[in-house]
Amino acid sequence: MRYTKNFNLLASTSRYNEINAKSELWFTLLICNDSYPIISGIQFSGLITAYTNLTPKKVILKIKKIQEKNPKFFQYILKIIPIDFICETETNTIKQLINNTYKKFIDEKNSFKIVLKRRNNEKIERAKFIEKIANIINNKVDLENPDKIIRIEVLGNITGISFLKKNEIVRIDR
Repeated sequence: MRYTKNFNLLASTSRYNEINAKSELWFTLLICNDSYPIISGIQFSGLITAYTNLTPKKVILKIKKIQEKNPKFFQYILKIIPIDFICETETNTIKQLINNTYKKFIDEKNSFKIVLKRRNNEKIERAKFIEKIANIINNKVDLENPDKIIRIEVLGNITGISFLKKNEIVRIDR
């Protein structure tokens, strides 16, 4: 299975539907005016990555409009998440990247929460890792209704990091 280290969208599907979801995402990105999206499977079943030449968060808004006009448009994709940064899966690297960039995405008055998605990764201990990241950010933590979400997607040796508002993830209701 091909694995790309360069992606800015992460999509989920049900197991064994990755090929169909890849086609669906490719077609969707073409509709959004990306003339050459790159879609790849990864080592984790139910997940695919994409590299779009467009701004990922703007693409998410376009995809949401497609979904609003036609709620049954998506048959295979369950969720699409924009990815702001990718790096190696190493605690200090992730911590440093977040420390160096979070102020571009999170205002001083914004509350935040951290969402960590680990897939078969015992190197990163959830509670300690989240505490390390939260300690570098001086903003208020709000687990119920945060202004921003720091989403960390651990995908083997590669980690995707996103700084999101609640509405910047596409979720397909079935």
